[in-house]
Amino acid sequence: MAEIRERLRGVFLEALDLDGDVDVEALKYREIESWDSVGHMALVAAIEDEFDVQFDTDQVIDMSSFGVAVDMLKELQSADA
Repeated sequence: MAEIRERLRGVFLEALDLDGDVDVEALKYREIESWDSVGHMALVAAIEDEFDVQFDTDQVIDMSSFGVAVDMLKELQSADA
């Protein structure tokens, strides 16, 4: 799980154009300027590319924080196992 969190942290930093000083794990949707609706779709696409997963519409809508994204990835990966 630590690997998922670290990889996801990198995706958040890159997709939302954040510097390394940001506490990514505390981020919530629309809490920062770059995580608006457009940033959200870029983030979702970047996560899907990095982890080779596909989120459904409800998951895209529900992805409201870093922690929620971690939980979704764990769920998707366990479903594939």
